[in-house]
Amino acid sequence: MTKGNVFISGASRGIGKSIANHFAENDYKVIGTSRNDFEFDNKSENLIPIKLDITSRDDVKKCFNDLKSKDLLPDILINNAGITSDQLFLKMKDDDWDSVISTNLTGTYNLTKIFIRNMIKNKNGRIINISSVAGLMGNPGQVNYSSSKSALNGFTKSLAKEIGSRNITVNSIAPGFIDTDMTSFLDDDAKNGIIKDIPLKRFGEASDVAELTLFLASKEASYITGQTISIDGGLLMY
Repeated sequence: MTKGNVFISGASRGIGKSIANHFAENDYKVIGTSRNDFEFDNKSENLIPIKLDITSRDDVKKCFNDLKSKDLLPDILINNAGITSDQLFLKMKDDDWDSVISTNLTGTYNLTKIFIRNMIKNKNGRIINISSVAGLMGNPGQVNYSSSKSALNGFTKSLAKEIGSRNITVNSIAPGFIDTDMTSFLDDDAKNGIIKDIPLKRFGEASDVAELTLFLASKEASYITGQTISIDGGLLMY
């Protein structure tokens, strides 16, 4: 018997894949999505891969109806899907802005909007948004990405205040530099320059984020809501 149903967007690689595997290994039924067809490396029966364009409300609605018919509506929603389209602001094209905002922010709205009603009905749920340290400190060349992730932090706080009385927590995780495909393009000189500013003197692992996500979904975290928790090796300190 599983502990509950988890829905995670952007689960085909990187942080999302690590989170999906971590929950499956801890006896949760995990529905993981990607814009493209994919399969999990781990063939666990607790992992269900589905193709989904989270920017399409029609596709999201069809997904909801399918999961409802299979009694797989999530108790835990993890909004992880995110893209980058980096460019200096003066050279940024409209599509660079629109695509990033549509996926990173509006995609989160679309999924949360449709799944939250069942959580409210059951008076139980966890919503965890994967933000970024870029949304807290900004990054040159990432006005679009930083804006989308900063907005997620405001989304988190406002929604947490609205639905806390329904026993639903809403939190955000802001990873720093994590060793994934999204940082693989950095050469050694660039990585060493970044590491100089990280007190722990290394990049994080996707599993670090997965562990925190699992904790925030647990009953032990039932009194934590409306928070944005950085996991960045000390890169940003207030």
